[in-house]
Amino acid sequence: MKLEVTAGNGVSILRFKGDRLDAHNSDVLKAKLKEIFEGGAKSVLVDLAEVRFIDSSGLGALVSGFKNAVTHKGNLALSGFQDQVRSMFELTRLNRVFDIYTSEQEALTALSGK
Repeated sequence: MKLEVTAGNGVSILRFKGDRLDAHNSDVLKAKLKEIFEGGAKSVLVDLAEVRFIDSSGLGALVSGFKNAVTHKGNLALSGFQDQVRSMFELTRLNRVFDIYTSEQEALTALSGK
């Protein structure tokens, strides 16, 4: 698992490189999201295009990131869901909490206007 962070058009993009977001690596994502928001970012996009599996720890890391966004008066959006990941968000109803986009480009277009 690797995290790649880039910035453009006022949006920080965090690309999760790995096919599993679970108890083994969710703490790294949680810490990175906290660092990004504490560093002053207002709009963050987490690209999960490579993730094929997510468990409750992975969901918890993203919820923690969402809370950090709210605390810092920012926005956290997600993109690139594969079917199994989308199913987990629908099952837990987190799809009603997060702004979720089909592609990174769609998300960037939406976020650059916020």
